[in-house]
Amino acid sequence: MIGIFDSGLGGLTVVRRVRERLPHADLVFFADQAHVPYGDRTPEDLDRLMRANVAWLDARGVEAIVVGCNTSCAIADAYGWPESSAAIFDLIDSATIALQRANARRIGIVATAATVRSGAYGRRIREAIPQSEVWEVAAPALVPLVEAGRIAGDEPRDAVADVCTQLPRELDAVVLACTHYPVLAEHFTAALGAGVRQIDPAFVQADRVAALVESRGHADERGTTRYVTNGDVALFRHNVARITNETNPLVEESAALAFELDGRA
Repeated sequence: MIGIFDSGLGGLTVVRRVRERLPHADLVFFADQAHVPYGDRTPEDLDRLMRANVAWLDARGVEAIVVGCNTSCAIADAYGWPESSAAIFDLIDSATIALQRANARRIGIVATAATVRSGAYGRRIREAIPQSEVWEVAAPALVPLVEAGRIAGDEPRDAVADVCTQLPRELDAVVLACTHYPVLAEHFTAALGAGVRQIDPAFVQADRVAALVESRGHADERGTTRYVTNGDVALFRHNVARITNETNPLVEESAALAFELDGRA
Protein backbone atom coordinates (compact mmCIF):
# COMPACT_ATOMS: atom_id res chain seq x y z
CA MET A 1 0.00 0.00 0.00
CA ILE A 2 1.16 3.52 -0.84
CA GLY A 3 0.48 6.50 1.42
CA ILE A 4 0.02 10.10 0.28
CA PHE A 5 -0.59 13.18 2.44
CA ASP A 6 -1.31 16.86 1.99
CA SER A 7 -2.90 19.70 3.91
CA GLY A 8 -6.00 19.40 1.74
CA LEU A 9 -7.33 18.74 -1.73
CA GLY A 10 -4.12 19.49 -3.62
CA GLY A 11 -2.73 16.06 -2.88
CA LEU A 12 -5.47 14.60 -5.06
CA THR A 13 -3.43 15.74 -8.07
CA VAL A 14 -0.66 13.44 -6.82
CA VAL A 15 -3.13 10.61 -6.20
CA ARG A 16 -4.27 10.93 -9.82
CA ARG A 17 -0.74 10.60 -11.22
CA VAL A 18 0.17 7.68 -8.95
CA ARG A 19 -3.04 5.89 -9.90
CA GLU A 20 -2.23 6.36 -13.61
CA ARG A 21 1.17 4.69 -13.12
CA LEU A 22 0.07 2.03 -10.63
CA PRO A 23 -3.54 1.09 -11.40
CA HIS A 24 -3.46 -2.04 -9.21
CA ALA A 25 -1.82 -0.56 -6.11
CA ASP A 26 -3.80 0.20 -2.97
CA LEU A 27 -3.57 3.87 -1.97
CA VAL A 28 -4.46 5.78 1.18
CA PHE A 29 -4.64 9.57 1.01
CA PHE A 30 -4.75 11.67 4.18
CA ALA A 31 -5.88 15.32 3.95
CA ASP A 32 -5.00 17.32 7.07
CA GLN A 33 -7.84 19.77 6.49
CA ALA A 34 -8.01 20.61 10.20
CA HIS A 35 -4.90 22.74 9.60
CA VAL A 36 -5.26 23.92 5.98
CA PRO A 37 -3.74 26.15 4.66
CA TYR A 38 -0.19 25.33 5.74
CA GLY A 39 1.33 28.34 3.99
CA ASP A 40 0.83 30.86 6.82
CA ARG A 41 2.02 28.61 9.67
CA THR A 42 5.31 28.79 11.54
CA PRO A 43 8.19 26.46 10.66
CA GLU A 44 7.88 24.81 14.09
CA ASP A 45 4.19 24.07 13.56
CA LEU A 46 4.82 22.80 10.06
CA ASP A 47 7.56 20.47 11.28
CA ARG A 48 5.18 19.06 13.89
CA LEU A 49 2.46 18.52 11.28
CA MET A 50 4.85 16.94 8.79
CA ARG A 51 6.08 14.44 11.38
CA ALA A 52 2.55 13.63 12.49
CA ASN A 53 1.47 13.00 8.91
CA VAL A 54 4.38 10.64 8.30
CA ALA A 55 3.69 8.82 11.58
CA TRP A 56 -0.01 8.45 10.70
CA LEU A 57 0.86 6.76 7.41
CA ASP A 58 3.62 4.67 8.98
CA ALA A 59 1.09 3.29 11.45
CA ARG A 60 -0.94 2.00 8.50
CA GLY A 61 1.99 -0.02 7.19
CA VAL A 62 2.49 1.78 3.90
CA GLU A 63 5.38 0.73 1.68
CA ALA A 64 6.05 4.25 0.44
CA ILE A 65 5.03 7.79 1.37
CA VAL A 66 4.55 9.96 -1.69
CA VAL A 67 4.48 13.45 -0.23
CA GLY A 68 1.70 15.57 -1.70
CA CYS A 69 2.65 18.77 0.12
CA ASN A 70 5.41 21.05 -1.12
CA THR A 71 5.37 23.06 2.11
CA SER A 72 6.14 19.91 4.10
CA CYS A 73 9.02 19.17 1.73
CA ALA A 74 10.36 22.70 2.23
CA ILE A 75 10.22 22.25 6.01
CA ALA A 76 11.93 18.86 5.75
CA ASP A 77 14.71 20.58 3.80
CA ALA A 78 15.50 22.51 7.00
CA TYR A 79 14.50 20.04 9.73
CA GLY A 80 15.02 16.70 7.99
CA TRP A 81 12.53 13.93 7.35
CA PRO A 82 11.67 11.76 10.37
CA GLU A 83 12.73 8.15 10.50
CA SER A 84 10.20 5.99 8.70
CA SER A 85 9.79 2.36 7.77
CA ALA A 86 8.57 3.58 4.37
CA ALA A 87 10.50 5.17 1.52
CA ILE A 88 9.68 8.92 1.40
CA PHE A 89 9.41 10.71 -1.97
CA ASP A 90 10.09 14.44 -1.83
CA LEU A 91 8.36 16.79 -4.30
CA ILE A 92 11.31 19.18 -4.53
CA ASP A 93 13.51 16.31 -5.70
CA SER A 94 10.88 15.42 -8.30
CA ALA A 95 10.55 19.02 -9.49
CA THR A 96 14.33 19.27 -9.88
CA ILE A 97 14.42 16.07 -11.95
CA ALA A 98 11.62 17.44 -14.16
CA LEU A 99 13.51 20.72 -14.69
CA GLN A 100 16.70 18.86 -15.60
CA ARG A 101 14.77 16.78 -18.14
CA ALA A 102 13.28 19.98 -19.59
CA ASN A 103 16.74 21.62 -19.81
CA ALA A 104 15.25 24.67 -18.07
CA ARG A 105 17.53 27.52 -17.01
CA ARG A 106 15.22 30.50 -16.35
CA ILE A 107 12.82 29.10 -13.79
CA GLY A 108 9.86 30.52 -11.90
CA ILE A 109 8.54 28.96 -8.70
CA VAL A 110 4.96 29.63 -7.58
CA ALA A 111 4.39 28.33 -4.07
CA THR A 112 2.87 28.96 -0.65
CA ALA A 113 4.33 31.74 1.47
CA ALA A 114 5.96 29.20 3.80
CA THR A 115 7.66 27.39 0.92
CA VAL A 116 8.96 30.66 -0.52
CA ARG A 117 10.21 31.84 2.89
CA SER A 118 12.18 28.61 3.30
CA GLY A 119 14.14 29.19 0.07
CA ALA A 120 14.31 25.41 -0.32
CA TYR A 121 13.33 25.33 -3.98
CA GLY A 122 15.87 27.92 -5.02
CA ARG A 123 18.70 26.22 -3.10
CA ARG A 124 18.00 22.76 -4.40
CA ILE A 125 17.53 23.84 -8.01
CA ARG A 126 20.70 25.94 -8.07
CA GLU A 127 22.65 23.00 -6.62
CA ALA A 128 21.31 20.62 -9.29
CA ILE A 129 21.37 23.11 -12.18
CA PRO A 130 24.28 25.51 -11.48
CA GLN A 131 23.57 27.72 -14.52
CA SER A 132 19.96 28.32 -13.51
CA GLU A 133 18.24 31.55 -12.52
CA VAL A 134 15.34 31.05 -10.11
CA TRP A 135 12.55 33.42 -9.07
CA GLU A 136 10.20 32.39 -6.24
CA VAL A 137 6.76 34.00 -5.83
CA ALA A 138 4.25 33.36 -3.03
CA ALA A 139 0.60 32.80 -3.96
CA PRO A 140 -1.34 32.69 -0.65
CA ALA A 141 -4.73 33.30 -2.29
CA LEU A 142 -4.76 30.15 -4.42
CA VAL A 143 -5.07 27.31 -1.88
CA PRO A 144 -8.21 28.76 -0.21
CA LEU A 145 -9.82 29.10 -3.66
CA VAL A 146 -9.20 25.44 -4.51
CA GLU A 147 -10.31 24.23 -1.07
CA ALA A 148 -13.54 26.18 -1.49
CA GLY A 149 -14.12 24.73 -4.96
CA ARG A 150 -13.77 28.10 -6.69
CA ILE A 151 -11.75 26.82 -9.64
CA ALA A 152 -13.52 28.30 -12.67
CA GLY A 153 -14.43 31.89 -13.47
CA ASP A 154 -13.03 35.36 -12.99
CA GLU A 155 -11.90 35.06 -9.36
CA PRO A 156 -9.31 32.27 -9.79
CA ARG A 157 -8.31 33.57 -13.23
CA ASP A 158 -7.56 37.00 -11.83
CA ALA A 159 -5.77 35.58 -8.78
CA VAL A 160 -3.46 33.48 -10.96
CA ALA A 161 -2.86 36.38 -13.34
CA ASP A 162 -1.86 38.60 -10.41
CA VAL A 163 0.69 36.04 -9.24
CA CYS A 164 2.16 35.62 -12.72
CA THR A 165 2.72 39.37 -13.13
CA GLN A 166 5.30 39.04 -10.33
CA LEU A 167 7.44 36.70 -12.45
CA PRO A 168 9.89 37.91 -15.11
CA ARG A 169 9.17 37.33 -18.77
CA GLU A 170 10.95 34.86 -21.03
CA LEU A 171 10.97 32.00 -18.57
CA ASP A 172 11.70 28.45 -19.67
CA ALA A 173 9.49 26.88 -17.03
CA VAL A 174 7.31 27.61 -14.02
CA VAL A 175 7.05 25.04 -11.26
CA LEU A 176 3.58 24.72 -9.75
CA ALA A 177 5.16 24.20 -6.33
CA CYS A 178 1.94 23.49 -4.47
CA THR A 179 -0.16 20.48 -5.39
CA HIS A 180 -3.32 22.61 -5.32
CA TYR A 181 -2.09 24.68 -8.25
CA PRO A 182 -2.38 22.13 -11.11
CA VAL A 183 -6.14 22.31 -10.58
CA LEU A 184 -5.79 25.90 -11.86
CA ALA A 185 -3.54 24.94 -14.81
CA GLU A 186 -5.75 26.51 -17.47
CA HIS A 187 -5.49 29.87 -15.70
CA PHE A 188 -1.70 29.56 -15.54
CA THR A 189 -1.63 28.83 -19.27
CA ALA A 190 -3.73 31.92 -19.95
CA ALA A 191 -1.45 34.09 -17.80
CA LEU A 192 1.94 32.68 -18.83
CA GLY A 193 1.31 31.77 -22.43
CA ALA A 194 1.73 28.40 -24.09
CA GLY A 195 5.47 28.92 -24.55
CA VAL A 196 6.26 28.63 -20.83
CA ARG A 197 6.38 25.05 -19.66
CA GLN A 198 4.40 24.27 -16.50
CA ILE A 199 6.16 21.75 -14.25
CA ASP A 200 3.85 19.63 -12.12
CA PRO A 201 6.19 17.57 -9.89
CA ALA A 202 3.46 14.95 -9.36
CA PHE A 203 4.32 13.27 -12.66
CA VAL A 204 7.90 12.54 -11.57
CA GLN A 205 6.69 11.62 -8.06
CA ALA A 206 4.52 8.96 -9.66
CA ASP A 207 7.35 7.72 -11.90
CA ARG A 208 9.69 7.38 -8.92
CA VAL A 209 7.30 5.45 -6.69
CA ALA A 210 6.27 3.24 -9.62
CA ALA A 211 9.94 2.33 -10.17
CA LEU A 212 10.21 1.34 -6.50
CA VAL A 213 7.06 -0.78 -6.52
CA GLU A 214 7.98 -2.47 -9.78
CA SER A 215 11.49 -3.25 -8.51
CA ARG A 216 10.01 -5.05 -5.50
CA GLY A 217 7.44 -7.00 -7.47
CA HIS A 218 3.69 -6.52 -7.57
CA ALA A 219 1.82 -7.18 -4.36
CA ASP A 220 -1.62 -8.83 -4.36
CA GLU A 221 -3.62 -5.61 -4.16
CA ARG A 222 -6.97 -4.53 -5.58
CA GLY A 223 -6.36 -0.97 -6.72
CA THR A 224 -8.51 0.61 -4.02
CA THR A 225 -8.11 4.22 -2.87
CA ARG A 226 -9.11 5.39 0.61
CA TYR A 227 -9.55 9.12 1.12
CA VAL A 228 -9.28 10.24 4.75
CA THR A 229 -9.85 13.71 6.20
CA ASN A 230 -9.92 15.28 9.67
CA GLY A 231 -12.04 18.11 8.29
CA ASP A 232 -15.58 18.43 6.95
CA VAL A 233 -16.21 14.93 5.60
CA ALA A 234 -19.32 15.82 3.55
CA LEU A 235 -17.55 18.67 1.75
CA PHE A 236 -14.45 16.50 1.33
CA ARG A 237 -16.49 13.69 -0.26
CA HIS A 238 -18.08 16.18 -2.67
CA ASN A 239 -14.72 17.64 -3.68
CA VAL A 240 -13.02 14.25 -4.02
CA ALA A 241 -15.78 13.13 -6.39
CA ARG A 242 -15.52 16.39 -8.35
CA ILE A 243 -11.74 16.33 -8.73
CA THR A 244 -11.23 12.59 -9.27
CA ASN A 245 -14.44 11.95 -11.25
CA GLU A 246 -15.15 8.94 -9.03
CA THR A 247 -18.88 8.39 -8.60
CA ASN A 248 -18.65 6.83 -5.14
CA PRO A 249 -15.21 7.49 -3.58
CA LEU A 250 -14.27 5.60 -0.42
CA VAL A 251 -14.13 8.52 2.03
CA GLU A 252 -13.45 8.24 5.75
CA GLU A 253 -13.43 10.70 8.63
CA SER A 254 -10.61 10.63 11.18
CA ALA A 255 -9.79 12.65 14.27
CA ALA A 256 -6.08 12.20 13.51
CA LEU A 257 -3.96 15.32 13.93
CA ALA A 258 -6.96 17.45 14.95
CA PHE A 259 -4.86 19.19 17.59
CA GLU A 260 -4.33 22.91 18.10
CA LEU A 261 -1.23 24.82 17.06
CA ASP A 262 -0.41 28.21 18.54
CA GLY A 263 -3.92 28.40 19.94
CA ARG A 264 -5.49 27.71 16.53
CA ALA A 265 -7.21 24.55 15.34
